Amino acid sequence: MSQFGVTPGLMNIGEEAKPAYTVLPDPISLFRNRSARLRSLAPEHPLESYLNFAADVTEAQHDIQAGLAEAELPSADQISQALAHGMPPLSGDILEPGNSAVATLTSLLAALREKDIPQETARAIKSLIEVSSELKVQRIGGALKDLPADDVAERVLVLAAMQVHFARLAAMLKADDLQPVADGICPVCGSAPMTSAVVGWPGAHNTRYCACSLCGSMWNVVRIKCVLCSSTEGIGYEAIEGQTDTVKAETCDKCHRYVKVLYQVKDHLLDPLADDIATLGLDMLLAGGDWKRGGQNPFLLGY
Repeated sequence: MSQFGVTPGLMNIGEEAKPAYTVLPDPISLFRNRSARLRSLAPEHPLESYLNFAADVTEAQHDIQAGLAEAELPSADQISQALAHGMPPLSGDILEPGNSAVATLTSLLAALREKDIPQETARAIKSLIEVSSELKVQRIGGALKDLPADDVAERVLVLAAMQVHFARLAAMLKADDLQPVADGICPVCGSAPMTSAVVGWPGAHNTRYCACSLCGSMWNVVRIKCVLCSSTEGIGYEAIEGQTDTVKAETCDKCHRYVKVLYQVKDHLLDPLADDIATLGLDMLLAGGDWKRGGQNPFLLGY
């Protein structure tokens, strides 16, 4: 039986008296499972070619980890100070991209170069490989700070590499030390959520968690509440008529944004990134109603 839908980091959650606030990623299973989910969604899907491309990237995200040196966390003092001030310990305000981040990007580019990739991606890979380490650091810093990008294809590749880098760092933290920091902010790295999920985990059945768009951590959020602005009024749920009800968009009349909700309690194979891409039709439907997408997904830049 395939296990690619099992959420990583849940070894002890059934022992908790209440659902854990933060569930840290398992970088090894995270990208392997994600790639398998993308492959399973691709056949006969309107976005088949793109889903297969995303599967290639996530497969490479998994494969390169075996050759990477151990990631280096900020010092214990820096982490303690960040937590004491209610800041994410892996925030860009603390963690500047260094050699480890550059090495992760370089490894991902090399791995993708061996795959059958679109021409635009091949051009972006060539361009990034040829720039100096200093310029790579600039590209990484710009992506993490969400500065305007001249080349969207390059930005996607940089963020894909940083997903690996930050997932490896996040896995080294202590989940019990983490605490809420602000609406719509990952308590680990300070990034926006990609989607949220109503899970069926032991000890957390029907509980909602947001999934980080960068480090892959998940954090507990109350249901029927905007995960971006915390409003509990004017919350609605949209889905495409006639399609599965396991993915819906939770809309907020206050901030006029939405984040998708994945009902993993109904289908444990749902993946925050893969099923977000596969339900792009829902985003297109909501864009016609002037709703603004609130979830961030490096593979859906521009939506």
